[in-house]
This record gives sequence, C-alpha cells and structure tokens, in this order.
Amino acid sequence: MSPLRVAAVFRRIVAQFRRDPRSLALLFVAPLAIIALLGWVLSSSGSTTTRVAVVDETGHPAGAAVVVRLQSTLESQPGIVLDRSVTDDSTARQALKDKKLDLVVILPADFSVTNRKIDILSLGLNPTAEASALPTLQKALISAVVDSGAGAVLPTIERTTVYGSPDATQIDTLAPVVVGFFAYFFVFILTGISFLRERIGGTLERLLATPVSRAEIVLGYSLGFGFFATLQVALVLAFVLGRLEIPALGPVPAIAIGLGVRTLGNPLIAYLLVLILGLGAVSLGIFLSTFARTELQILQFIPIVIVPQGLLGGFFWPIDQLPDLLQPIARILPVTYAIDGLRQVMIAGADLSSPQVLLDLGVLVTIAAVFIVLAAATIRREVA
Repeated sequence: MSPLRVAAVFRRIVAQFRRDPRSLALLFVAPLAIIALLGWVLSSSGSTTTRVAVVDETGHPAGAAVVVRLQSTLESQPGIVLDRSVTDDSTARQALKDKKLDLVVILPADFSVTNRKIDILSLGLNPTAEASALPTLQKALISAVVDSGAGAVLPTIERTTVYGSPDATQIDTLAPVVVGFFAYFFVFILTGISFLRERIGGTLERLLATPVSRAEIVLGYSLGFGFFATLQVALVLAFVLGRLEIPALGPVPAIAIGLGVRTLGNPLIAYLLVLILGLGAVSLGIFLSTFARTELQILQFIPIVIVPQGLLGGFFWPIDQLPDLLQPIARILPVTYAIDGLRQVMIAGADLSSPQVLLDLGVLVTIAAVFIVLAAATIRREVA
C-alpha cells in the first residue's frame, strides 16, 4: 500500500467537497438547522395549554361538590385552561370537533361514593398528542375527588373518544401519517433523480429543440412519473389497509402480509388524497431537480424539504402546539393537509361532503399546480 496514492485520493475527496458548497452545507449547516428546529418545537410544546371543560351528569349535590372542587383544582394547574361555558355532553362534543376544546371531564350519572368512575373525552384524531395532556389532568382529578370529602377511594378514570377508539393500536393511529409522509417522500426521490437523469443524458435538451413547448414537456413528464406514483400509492395503501394471512406450510411458519389497519371512511377517498399528494411530490421533484447537477444534490434536498414537513406537518405534534412563528409555515406544507385529510377519512369516517376534506383536497391540488408552473418556468430560464 502506497501512502502517496492514499494521500492523493484523500486530496481529491477534499478538493471535491471544497468545490461543492452544497455538500459542505449539508454536512455542517443542515444538521444544526434541523436540530435547532426540533429543539425549538420541543421546548415550545412543553409550554402549550390544554383547554378543558367539566360536564356534570350526576344531578345530585355530591356530584356538584366534586365538580366545584375539580374546577378549582384545574384552574390552579399550570398549562390548563378551564372552559366553564360547556356544561353538557353534546356541547362538549361539538366544541371538540370545532377544536375549541382539547379534553372534557365527564362525571357520569352513576357517579357516587361507591362508584368513582370518571370519563375523559377527547376528539381521537391525534391520540398521541391528546395523551400528552392526560398525566396533569389525571393528577388533578385524583386530587379533587379524594380531597372532596367523599372518602379516600381513588377514582377510576376511563378514556373515551369522539372518533375512533381509545383502545386503538399505534398502527391504527399512525397509519394516516405513515401513508401520507412516506408516499410523499419516495415519490419525491423517484421523480427528482429520474428527471435529473433525463437532463444529464441530454434527453430534455433534445426535446426543447423540437416544437414541443416547455409546458407540454413538464406536463408530459408529470403524467409519466405520476403513473408510477399512482401505482406506488395504490401498493402502499393496499399494504397498510389489507392483510393476507398465509398459513404454515411444513417447516415454514405462518406469516401475514399487510398491516390490516381499520378505516372508518371510504378507502377510495384516502387513495385520492394520497394520490394528489404524490402528484404534488412529482411536480416538486421536477422543479427542484432543475437546481441539481448530481444525484447527491437531489438527496441534499431531503433535510431541507422533507424533514421539516415531518416535524411541522402534524406528524408528531398538532399544528396549534407549534411556536407561533412556525404555525403559518406548517399551514402551507402539503403534508399537513394530507395527514389531516387522511385522519378525517380513516379515523373520523369523513367523506367528500366534509368541508375539511374538501379543503385538504383543494389545497393539495393547488400546491401541485403551482409547482408544475414553477417547473415549467425554471426550465425556460435554464435553457434561455
């Protein structure tokens, strides 16, 4: 082994990175930016408030005394905002649907000294985020009931949801997020690298020399890549929603293919949402690939474009729990509307008559169209 040859290869790699500012930025700046963004979101999410209401269905003085004590205890808890205007179950459920409340404490009609059951009602669209407020609320509940003079028996706390089921598995609750985010991610990578190869190979330049307009080129590429994106979305959704049990065959154990996630809404509407999101990823990939010269530079867009959408698009935290400066950014990201729409369909059972689902579809279509226009304009500037 020659130290001189090893040193020559080393100098070549150093010189290559030194001439590529994008790679240097990816190596040094991007990790710090992502960690700073994550730290900002985490530090702010710990100081968010939980809007809570208490509903008394007991109809007797003992229950009313517990409610008074509970309301007083909740008002003294940091991070909890008590809404006294909600006093019945139907109003509470509507307030949860309108996102004016986060949790509702219900003392059922059979609450008594011997039956200390208390219900905690939540919306159920994002169980992971909703569960983050439960420890503080449960502590306040136990303190209020035990200190109310009704005895030392601890209450039984049961959780119910407006949509879905409180016993849903993590796969059930995360399925809308996984389907939307990963379909977007892989379609973006497929399109960006494939379109870059078309440019590097000279195919795009030869097309521009023909009477074919730039808009027709972009639209044709979008339809071509969109065809394979359609197949990929169908495969991903079929794998998540379906489940095929294969029995044991001799020494081969039984296996299951697919997750078998339950959806309350029409799977075709969920497919439509993911498909439009994927078509938006196609147009975004075409647009950004015009700024890349190598496949490595396409991958460099992942921490800039894809990772922030995972952090801000409702993957881990609700949008209203993000810092005020980041909330407007989150509301223009396509993944935000895809995840919201998929939750509405798969967990809440919404259909095309839902204004929220129509809004999500409209925004996704608009974003896809905007990036198609930008891609066509970028190609024009590059070859002019």
